[in-house]
Amino acid sequence: QVQLEESGGGLVQAGDSLRVSCAAFGRSAGSSGMAWFRQGPGKEREFVAGISWSGTSTYYADSVKGRFTISRDNAKSTIYLEMKNLKPEDTAVYYCAAGVVSEHPSTYKSWGQGTQVTVSS
Repeated sequence: QVQLEESGGGLVQAGDSLRVSCAAFGRSAGSSGMAWFRQGPGKEREFVAGISWSGTSTYYADSVKGRFTISRDNAKSTIYLEMKNLKPEDTAVYYCAAGVVSEHPSTYKSWGQGTQVTVSS
């Protein structure tokens, strides 16, 4: 089983950029599809971005296309989410997940604890 640990969240202003990271530990850390989800106050957890195990395929929610970029460094067993032009509606706890890449949380076997991203207006 893959263990995941997010870092890099914080408080930023609208229009700022921020990068969050997720370190993966475990035997299959480098061979799993990975994704970022987020859960805002009073909202359900939603898919943000996903990346195949090789890094050659990426997927994004419409709400973040053109602003967020997901990437991975398998040598470091780490994935990243580069967020630009942040908006107050991006405020959420961001979770990374490992499993079969899809928009559905049920296809992921491992989840991190989450990192808070707060965007002030």
